[in-house]
Amino acid sequence: MVKVRMIKKWVSFLRATGSYSVSAVIWMLARRSLPPTYRLSGWLLLDLSLVVGALFGAASIGAGSTVGHLNQLSALTVALLLVATAVIFTSQGLYRSVIRYMGQQAVWDLVKAVSLSTAALAAAILMTSVGLPKTAPLVYWLLLFVGVGGSRLVSRALYQFSTQSEVRSVIIYGAGDTGRQLLNALNHGSDYRVAAFVDDNPALHDSVINGRPVWGVDELADLVAEHGVRQVLLAIPSASQDRRRAIITSLVGLPVRVRTIPKISELISGNAIVNQIQDVDLDDLLGREPVPPHPELIDRCITGKVVMVTGAGGSIGSELCRQILASSPRELILLDISEFALYSIDREIKGLCQKQGLRFPVVTLLGSVRDEQRLESIFRTFEVETVYHAAAYKHVPMVEYNVSEGVANNVHGTWSAAWAAHRAGVDTFVLVSTDKAVRPTNVMGASKRFAELILQGLSQIETGTRFCIVRFGNVLGSSGSVVPLFREQISNGGPVTVTHPEVSRYFMSIREASQLVLQAGALGTAGDVFVLDMGEPVRIVELAERMIRLSGYDIEQDNIFGEHIDLEYIGLRPGEKLHEELLLGTSVTGTGHPMIMRAEEESFDFDQIEDAAHRLLRACAEMDLNDVTAILTEHVMGFSGHEPRHDYVWVKQGRVGKRTRRSLDAENVTPIRPELVGPNQHLGNPTD
Repeated sequence: MVKVRMIKKWVSFLRATGSYSVSAVIWMLARRSLPPTYRLSGWLLLDLSLVVGALFGAASIGAGSTVGHLNQLSALTVALLLVATAVIFTSQGLYRSVIRYMGQQAVWDLVKAVSLSTAALAAAILMTSVGLPKTAPLVYWLLLFVGVGGSRLVSRALYQFSTQSEVRSVIIYGAGDTGRQLLNALNHGSDYRVAAFVDDNPALHDSVINGRPVWGVDELADLVAEHGVRQVLLAIPSASQDRRRAIITSLVGLPVRVRTIPKISELISGNAIVNQIQDVDLDDLLGREPVPPHPELIDRCITGKVVMVTGAGGSIGSELCRQILASSPRELILLDISEFALYSIDREIKGLCQKQGLRFPVVTLLGSVRDEQRLESIFRTFEVETVYHAAAYKHVPMVEYNVSEGVANNVHGTWSAAWAAHRAGVDTFVLVSTDKAVRPTNVMGASKRFAELILQGLSQIETGTRFCIVRFGNVLGSSGSVVPLFREQISNGGPVTVTHPEVSRYFMSIREASQLVLQAGALGTAGDVFVLDMGEPVRIVELAERMIRLSGYDIEQDNIFGEHIDLEYIGLRPGEKLHEELLLGTSVTGTGHPMIMRAEEESFDFDQIEDAAHRLLRACAEMDLNDVTAILTEHVMGFSGHEPRHDYVWVKQGRVGKRTRRSLDAENVTPIRPELVGPNQHLGNPTD
């Protein structure tokens, strides 16, 4: 019904204008207002009318007696030519091509079709003995080529004009080969209209590429205002990270959304294409150069070995799995408590293995890291050699609302996994830690520091397992990270929420963090704590402002397009502090990697930390949060004065602010052993 109404609309328009001109027919065809069968018939009738016109033109041009030559054109000649041309044009695929996507191949198809039609004309002349000028075939070829090709070009121009209001005006930054390829790709679509190129190469300035001028970078602001540009597309895939970051920084002040095409490595590998426009990489938001990995360090604990990742479905765990693939382990074991997370990473990893031609087994196991018996069974059954322990609760406010569960999971999970690795003879055990473990103001950070102390204590006993710890800052793009939150808020029109104007954090990409974890396993000896030289911390408000401006908006005031997004301060959440640290002390030494440091930090004897762990888990089981915080305060440097005021169960029970007795005295502690850990102590499940 819609198409019928459109046809009636065009018929009314043509009647109102008083003519069914060729241009009106082309306009209808360009708008694609007719059903496919009618549209094909329309183009065929238009082409046949052009054939007749070209034939009569060929008979007229160069003839001494025009009327005489026209009279010699018999109906049979015209009929033969029309039938032959219709067959030729149809067989050559002229009506299968989408006009707005015409390219070089379409031109060659048209040349071939017109040439064959000219040959058909010559055959018709011989068969009917028509006397035409000797130049008639050449003139016919030229007139028909111009007529048929011109009708397509007019149709394409009319279509582009009709969709002009729906097209987003953009500027391509980079007039090299990639920029030209991007222009050609965008010309075949209807989403973008390229207004111009900008490039910092003076040799390209004032030149024209496929109808688009190339300007200098200094002209960018004027071009944005003149053409109403809403997006700048970066076509500089081979630029270094520093160069990309400098360009993006220079664009922050413009009221445009900055997007990019994939990097040259992704284009060469075939994982991306030129016209795959995407948002600016998270790495480009860091303001620091990513740490280059040392492949020999990564391979040392992975190549030819059985490797296991706990929390494999989480942000860090899943990226660890992707990075491990490149080093060809003998077998990769994925452990997670979440069925869906495990299913997702299993599909992805096996798909990558198939795509890359990797042929080692990938085993997916459901289970909790707090189930020590199952972990030891897994380690022994699969003869695991390297473990990357990434299973933990990590969200600061969430653990503040669930203190006993968060502490039990992070502490008990680490104890069970590490003790099982020791008993099963695992070679290397790497704990993924966080900068929030340094002088923590929250329970999550304190529980992670206590987990570090467990590994440092286990390193003091006679064991064949190398225990080491990797500590790093916030991870861009991970679940719960500010970057996905900010992007969601920006896409919803704001406001973008920041806890405090002075809050700052260390940042690194997921890829970089995972590479650091893998390299630390090769560098560690016994109980080592590794930290990364992460440069200067990033103010969260500056990161938010950067993301808002790179999305084409202004902050709390109208820009030239009248669009802005508000920035709103909501206050620090429970347990958060303004600035994070990476080191407990000042004593650090170098390693085999120029940007990885080994921190020398105080720890407890194994017997002491074992005793504290037992008391801590008993307090968690009894829901004695005052005791939980007291034990953490006793053993975690910098954690003091914390009160469990936000735990939902604790608050509902009315126990906030009330003193409770210590569940166990230090003199009557029973050392924690696998056989003494009852079912009631297996609280909660590990997550990323």
